[in-house]
Amino acid sequence: MRNRRLILDAALDVFSKDGFGGATLDAIAKGAGLSKPNVLYYFEGKSEIYVTLLSQLMETWLDPLIELNKRGDPVEELLDYVQRKLDMSRDMPSESKLFAGEIIQGAPHMGPHLRGELKPLFDEKCAVILTWIKEGRLAPVDPAHLIFSIWSTTQHYADFEAQIGTLLTPDSAMHDAAAAHLEQMFRQLLTPTKS
Repeated sequence: MRNRRLILDAALDVFSKDGFGGATLDAIAKGAGLSKPNVLYYFEGKSEIYVTLLSQLMETWLDPLIELNKRGDPVEELLDYVQRKLDMSRDMPSESKLFAGEIIQGAPHMGPHLRGELKPLFDEKCAVILTWIKEGRLAPVDPAHLIFSIWSTTQHYADFEAQIGTLLTPDSAMHDAAAAHLEQMFRQLLTPTKS
């Protein structure tokens, strides 16, 4: 288990920087401090390592959306979701870049997972948001595009880390400022107007 974890940790670093096409088993082995044959003892090849990483990531990545509670206060539930996604971008930038790289390439390895796991969950949470809107507990928004907006505004901080690091000083104050901005923006968007 220790060696598998070393390999997966090294692979995450390599894949998030070089993408699937640019990653090599030699680079993964070097990062893990193991020989290439040792890596191949635990995994059949680069594809198996990559799919293993993406599968584990998919589970982690979906957790905040799964936790969206249909019985909770709609605005607060969605703001909590925004915060959890922003925290993941801060705490898991390599994972975010790995996932973004896979999606940008057309999801060649994750297509079945997206259709089998993400699509039903996405549809379910869109239906919850639509119910909140119909009940007057949430301002009218397009549920799908709301979720896309949350993903893009939060994951931007990980996926475009180099750009943000050039323009701002990435530290806890920057993260707090981003959180405050996103909360204000989404709260204004989501809070129903009083009649």
